[in-house]
Amino acid sequence: MDAAPTAVPQTLEQFLSGVTARAFRFAELGLRHREDALDAVQDAMAKMLAYRDRPATEWTPLFWAVLRSRIIDQQRRRTFRLGWIADAREADGGEIDWADDAMPDPSRAHDGREAYAKLAEALRGLPARQREAFTLRVLEELDVETTARAMGCSEGSVKTHLFRAREALQKQLEDFR
Repeated sequence: MDAAPTAVPQTLEQFLSGVTARAFRFAELGLRHREDALDAVQDAMAKMLAYRDRPATEWTPLFWAVLRSRIIDQQRRRTFRLGWIADAREADGGEIDWADDAMPDPSRAHDGREAYAKLAEALRGLPARQREAFTLRVLEELDVETTARAMGCSEGSVKTHLFRAREALQKQLEDFR
């Protein structure tokens, strides 16, 4: 199901402002570390400045492709440098501040945090390509073509990865319902 077309931002700054929180969650799921995720998003946004003259319709797939590449670079660097040492930063848990003024009811806020934590945990258990396909298609509501461009694969691959991700998530989250 494709999302209804949204308004195209007038400036790159508006685009980046609108995608910041979602990009951070995407990076944090991939890197499992808050500071690394912030660095990846910041680097991706800085790299987007070189594309400010491109049409606004190209910014979305371009940004997600740049961010995805940045995440992969950081994962490779971490594996190369720290492959023989346990990453002590992951042990601290690095909790995200989920304070939300729009949800004054503490039980609803707690339920929302718990649901997101379960989803994030389940997403972390997926292979990277399935996690990317699910995040971009379902959470970011990108269409298949844009997701394929961002992931650097065919539309058929996106559909396959998404199908497998949904099946795996459904099995993992069945008890949470």
